[in-house]
Formats: sequence, C-alpha cells, structure tokens
Amino acid sequence: MNAAITPTARMKNPALVLPDAMKGIQNIIKAMYQGGVSPQVMELVHLRASQINGCSACVFAGVAGAKKHGESDERLHAVAAWREAPFFTDEERAALALTEAATRIADRSGKAVPDEVWNEAADHFNEGQLSAIILMISFTNFFNRINTTIEEPAGTTW
Repeated sequence: MNAAITPTARMKNPALVLPDAMKGIQNIIKAMYQGGVSPQVMELVHLRASQINGCSACVFAGVAGAKKHGESDERLHAVAAWREAPFFTDEERAALALTEAATRIADRSGKAVPDEVWNEAADHFNEGQLSAIILMISFTNFFNRINTTIEEPAGTTW
C-alpha cells in the first residue's frame, strides 16, 4: 500500500503574501454576510460555484462552512444535482441557478445570465440580498481561480 502524499501549494496564497489584500477581502466577506441572506444559502452558493470550477480547497471549505451552519449531509451530497434532488427550497434553487449562470459565463452565447434565471432570483431576493449573493458568487470564483492556479490542497487553513 502506498503512503498518502500530502500535497502542497505552489506558493503561499496571494491574499497572505500581500497583507493589504486580506484587509479588503475581510471587509467584503463581512459585507456579504450582512446582506440579509441566510448563511445556509450563502454556503450553498459558495459550494456550487466551487464544484463547477473544480476547486478542491473551496469545495472542502464549503462543506465545512455549510455544516457549521447546520447543513445536513443529505443536502450537501445533492448540491451538484440540485435540480433533480427534492431537498432544496424554491429560494435555494433560484440562488443555485443564478450561481451556475454567473459562474459558467463562457458556456453560453447571448446573455451570460438569462432573464428567466435573473427574474426567478429577483422574485425571491431583494436588491440587498441579490447583492450579497452576487458578491458571494464572484468572490468564490475569485478564490477558485487563485486556489486552482497555486494548487491549494483541500483542507488547508490559513
């Protein structure tokens, strides 16, 4: 049997290398969670975007964060197949659809976020809540790109 190899990142996370970046990041995170969206929805959004982008560090962190906010294993195992799974509310589905559209912007011609996806989200969330969700989607994509570039391993804490 082979011993497990502990992967290491190519470099330290840029947010740690440039300390002023971390200050801005912390302020945005704080603002996102003050937008009036439940932490469970925010964590589902983070997890789904990270799954799409194949960021193991963020998927790992997303599951841990969601569990911290009371998510069940049943729901977490179904996030990747949320359309077919019976475990999600209409509000959560709207947030997940918006997450997929905003994360997969290069996958379609025309509008990156189709009107029907936007309108469904706008039916469930007010402007402040939509702002929080959009920031979570964008921020997750931001960190997914950093982590996949530097090959940040799952389970890393910094």
